[in-house]
Amino acid sequence: MERWINSLMDTLGAPGAGIAIALENLFPPIPSEVILPMAGFASATGRIGLLAALLWTTAGSVVGALALYGVGAALGRDRTVAIASKLPLVKVADIERTEAWFARHGTKAVFFGRMLPIFRSLISVPAGIERMPLPVFLALTTAGSAIWNTAFVLAGYALGDNWAEVTRYVSLYSKAVLAVAVGAVVVFAAVRLFRPGKGVRRSS
Repeated sequence: MERWINSLMDTLGAPGAGIAIALENLFPPIPSEVILPMAGFASATGRIGLLAALLWTTAGSVVGALALYGVGAALGRDRTVAIASKLPLVKVADIERTEAWFARHGTKAVFFGRMLPIFRSLISVPAGIERMPLPVFLALTTAGSAIWNTAFVLAGYALGDNWAEVTRYVSLYSKAVLAVAVGAVVVFAAVRLFRPGKGVRRSS
């Protein structure tokens, strides 16, 4: 992965880092915590400009997010409800509650979601499904992405040859976020499976 990203930046310069980040949005297993510090290190060594790295990586984030927004918009509410209603333990009422929550907190979710591993990509899909106004989505995505990208590009720039230290710490952060998400899913499933009156025998 590192060799591929390095090759992309050697060939295309800062736009190569932007392309890598755009792909990271579409394929979350590609880690931004590797791409961004490497772009910072490349800036420190003079291979690409620091400002160019910041601008291109943020542009890449926005392009990737727009693609996923388009997926959500194409999917639409009706198809989402139809798919969700066929999933085990999921009810249409869950979708309605999610819609109500997104209507109240969608702007915060899109902005802060850009700083959460995994969710930074996925948050664009419900924004598209709910047809969040595109200028609002672009503004929030750009702002959130700029903060996230700048922090890691500058960290890689400052650490130089030790840029990989950033990856180690962010990996711990990513694992913590994932653990919380998995825990929430487990709690949701447990509540649905064992709630009284849903086919589970009550003790006398």
